[in-house]
Amino acid sequence: MLRAAGIAGGARDADRILAAVLEIEPGRLRITEDLALTDDQAARFHRGIAARALRQPVAQIVGFRDFWAHRFQVTRDTLDPRPETEALVEAALARPWRHVLDLGTGTGAILISLLAARPGTTGLGTDLSEAALQVARHNARRIGVNACFRQADWVEGLAGPFDLIVSNPPYIAAAEMAGLDPDVRDWEPRMALTDGGDGLGAYRIIAAGAPALLSPTGAVLVEIGPSQGAAVCALFAAQGARARVLPDLDGRDRVVLADFADRD
Repeated sequence: MLRAAGIAGGARDADRILAAVLEIEPGRLRITEDLALTDDQAARFHRGIAARALRQPVAQIVGFRDFWAHRFQVTRDTLDPRPETEALVEAALARPWRHVLDLGTGTGAILISLLAARPGTTGLGTDLSEAALQVARHNARRIGVNACFRQADWVEGLAGPFDLIVSNPPYIAAAEMAGLDPDVRDWEPRMALTDGGDGLGAYRIIAAGAPALLSPTGAVLVEIGPSQGAAVCALFAAQGARARVLPDLDGRDRVVLADFADRD
């Protein structure tokens, strides 16, 4: 069914769906003794396969995504955390900080991963979507971190100081949306994907608002699209930051680090 629907990696996706139905890890399917599925399990499995054939992302079907060191609830109200975003988490953990702000938190995956990896720290996650914030709060409670969440339109109404600001903002230009895979374009929240303009709108707001929110030695880490490094660095440099691009594990431009420590 998945091959007929043109799903790349259909066997892997079917494994993930079946494993979720059986409540085991996908890697254990091949070493598990033969099982007779109950009628309910069989029905759930076939519903999952039918949903995937319609291009619904597997994370939404099974209800979670593994990211960094934890499992996060995922819904249609949140962006599906991607492995490449772990480059931002790694870069953040290489810096000193105790109080962090995550703008556009979604599932809370970035913020929660940071706080869980550094006990004794605190953080605030914001999002315009209250439905996404409910997911983030659930993830924070389950994983057990000291995080607060509030509804906000980027930096509007926020007060610092924060040692670090992180964000994976919507960076896809409106003109590029039609070319996205339907798994993303048709199923993930549009406002988490695009700003409806050139894809740089959120970076302009974050760069302009960061100096007033950061501690004297503070910095900003933002995920970017692979062709946006120079443009995003220029936005932060205009606000007095030293900005540079960091790659992901595949060597693609993935994160901009804007260091405001030496600003006037």
